[in-house]
Amino acid sequence: MSYQFDDGYPSDLEAKRDILEVGRRMYAKNFVASNDGNISCKVSDRTLWCTPTGVSKGYMTDEMLVLMDLDGNVLRGSWKPSSEMKMHLRVYNENPSVRAVVHAHPPVSTSFAIAGIPLNRAILTEAVMGIGEIPLAPYAMPGTQEVPDSIAPFVKTHNGCLLANHGALTWGSNVMEAWMRMESVEYYATVSMYTGNIIGQANELTCEQVDRLIERRKNSGITTGGRPLCRECSEKDTCRFSSCRSGGDSGRSQPEKERECCCGHHSSEEDEVAQIVRSVIEQMRRR
Repeated sequence: MSYQFDDGYPSDLEAKRDILEVGRRMYAKNFVASNDGNISCKVSDRTLWCTPTGVSKGYMTDEMLVLMDLDGNVLRGSWKPSSEMKMHLRVYNENPSVRAVVHAHPPVSTSFAIAGIPLNRAILTEAVMGIGEIPLAPYAMPGTQEVPDSIAPFVKTHNGCLLANHGALTWGSNVMEAWMRMESVEYYATVSMYTGNIIGQANELTCEQVDRLIERRKNSGITTGGRPLCRECSEKDTCRFSSCRSGGDSGRSQPEKERECCCGHHSSEEDEVAQIVRSVIEQMRRR
């Protein structure tokens, strides 16, 4: 029996095939360890296939997958879905245009999430155009309602988020898009780590350059992603570009906003962490 009611949705077979493929890729790239991570894909307005709990994403089989409805009821399958499916269901209910969700623990992105640092600097053209900024959802107890509540503010405006002390979550129009966004988030995080904490220098894009990239992003059909912070936001107390001021704090939690100046620049905590890391690296180089 098929639960596909809309020609725009993948068939059950296609959805399960893509979930298994992404699970293998996720495991092969070390984005998950042991039984971590989960994947889901809608096959109708009200139903979706998802990964089971307690199974490595690199070793899943077709019969392990679970069909659920948007209320969390299991419709087909003998395996139990993960408690983290609450996150996926919240994404789908908040933004019906989303048709697939991927959750993983990629090492560098997860390190940023543990450090409490969002990926919001305009340093990489591909990141600005493809995924935009990746905000940080506040810490939430795994398996509880706190988790879906923590990500809800970002679902309509962004393409993914970091989960404080946990990992990363991305979504898209299909499983492969959600997965590629997860790959892009990890690449963005890796470049941010290299330039910020190893090389120690990053030439951020200007607001005018960011504007042009976002315009190109919109022209390509991507209307979400927020706005990364431009060079002017980092170098000045105020930024003369109204588009940056208006978009600079979109999708950030209230505690983050309280730490920022009017242009969206993080005024103290993140800068202190970065200075400490640079100091340690410099001391190590001198030895």
